[in-house]
Amino acid sequence: MIEINDLSSIIPHGGKMLLLSNITRYNLEECNLEAEYHITENCLFFDPQIGGVPTWVGFECIAQAIAALSGISDLEKDEKNEKPRIGFIISISKMDVFLPVLKSGSTIVIKIKELDCMDLVYNFEGQIFLEGTKVLEGTLTVMEERGDVTNEN
Repeated sequence: MIEINDLSSIIPHGGKMLLLSNITRYNLEECNLEAEYHITENCLFFDPQIGGVPTWVGFECIAQAIAALSGISDLEKDEKNEKPRIGFIISISKMDVFLPVLKSGSTIVIKIKELDCMDLVYNFEGQIFLEGTKVLEGTLTVMEERGDVTNEN
């Protein structure tokens, strides 16, 4: 298990934007990961009018789980970076949301699995579970930034 205090070494999110509480398991050979996020009023997306977070925010949780898998892979390959690489969500498809709100005090389970990859573009299947029931699923296409990016003015 990777706890919240260690996540900063593998993903580029922090503070209220960090939407993972811990990594419960991962398998680099099978390209999958499972994580948890504890919904609190401190979440950047918390809406007091609904007493929680809109479930569609789960796609950002999935994206962060994908970033975590990439960061873990870098650590295991001994690719030491000063900070975790940045990735971008290119698209979300096959989106289904089965519950409108993730209530404060609940814990969601995030599951991701890589479907395919071409160059630096990856397709992942992602699912969110609340108390064992699937509340969101979809496919995310992400792109990972690699190499030095310079700003020439």
